Amino acid sequence: MSFQQGLSGLDAASVALDVIGNNIANASTVGFKSGNPHFSDVYAASLGLVGASQVGIGANVSAIQQQFSQGNVTTTDNPLDLAINGRGFFRMSNDGATTYTRNGQFHLDNQGYVINDQNLRLTGYVAANGVVSSTLGELQLSASQIAPLATSTVSLGLNLDAGQPAGYSYSTALPVFDTLGESHVLTTSYVRTAAGPWDVSASLDNAVPAGSQPVGSLTFDSAGVLQTPQPLTLPSWTPSNGAAAWTASLDLAGTTQYGSESTVNTLEQNGYTTGSLLGISVGDDGILQGRYSNQQTLNLGQVALATFANPNGLLNLGNNQWTLTSASGPELIAVAGSGGRGVLQSAAVEDSNVDLTNALVEQIIAQRNYQANAQTIKTQDAIIQTLLSLR
Repeated sequence: MSFQQGLSGLDAASVALDVIGNNIANASTVGFKSGNPHFSDVYAASLGLVGASQVGIGANVSAIQQQFSQGNVTTTDNPLDLAINGRGFFRMSNDGATTYTRNGQFHLDNQGYVINDQNLRLTGYVAANGVVSSTLGELQLSASQIAPLATSTVSLGLNLDAGQPAGYSYSTALPVFDTLGESHVLTTSYVRTAAGPWDVSASLDNAVPAGSQPVGSLTFDSAGVLQTPQPLTLPSWTPSNGAAAWTASLDLAGTTQYGSESTVNTLEQNGYTTGSLLGISVGDDGILQGRYSNQQTLNLGQVALATFANPNGLLNLGNNQWTLTSASGPELIAVAGSGGRGVLQSAAVEDSNVDLTNALVEQIIAQRNYQANAQTIKTQDAIIQTLLSLR
């Protein structure tokens, strides 16, 4: 029986060395989770024997459990590299089949899909016109230009000098955009009238529509606070480039009449020209946001994370990919940072969680176990040789 016990010990120690060797080999593999062999003793089933009389017949490898502890996070220069700080797995699509990974080394293919080194596509919540939906799909980032947006609201915060006499004029200009994204210069002028209010007029590229001036007037109380803060409607202009007729509201809320020089405090408009994609960033909630040449940003999608009741029940497919099984339970999908899921860090990856120092010590221990089990076989062989030599 000692032969069987020794052989089972050799097998168990060999498996341990295999697992440790695999851990060491993957010490630099992004997202790798180390394995840990579990052993159990083996007893032969026999009738009539009580526990004190039983002699074990060796050891057995009962399971090899992966350790899903957090690995260190290392920064990179790629904004699409993602590290999960906490629980969760990236969902990858392989021609419709879903696998899971902790390796967040991603880049774009020639169709704009976010992929890994095996050309599996990252999945998440897709976006349309900058609005992230609740629909899961393969994340595809469009490199097309943003369509222009015609200016519809102009907001100005001014101070008009209370010490100026009737006939005093102050003007300011800002760029606005038509429906084709072409820029025009909107000039607004403020003229002090004899009665004290200020008449407001406007021109676009120095053109003033006939009979449209003034567009309104501003009155202030004795403390210099604007009494007519409602938006004024600017006249309609028809650009010569074929764009639609343009008009906008002029919001002067916050304008004051104090005894200091006339000046512009705030100046805003909500239009923009076409924009080309310059770069991509990913927030800790997984939202992929495009940055464009017209100073605009647009949400392009959101990474989804999957969690499982029993991650150790996942089946390892290699290439840092797992698939679910009945032991793992179904996937639970949500965004990063919700439901106990980890948050994402862009331009970073999660290192392997292998502790090399610990692995090397475990390797020495497994080697000693192998040598000790080999010695039991050698001893049993010597005993048998002694019996065979009796006369």
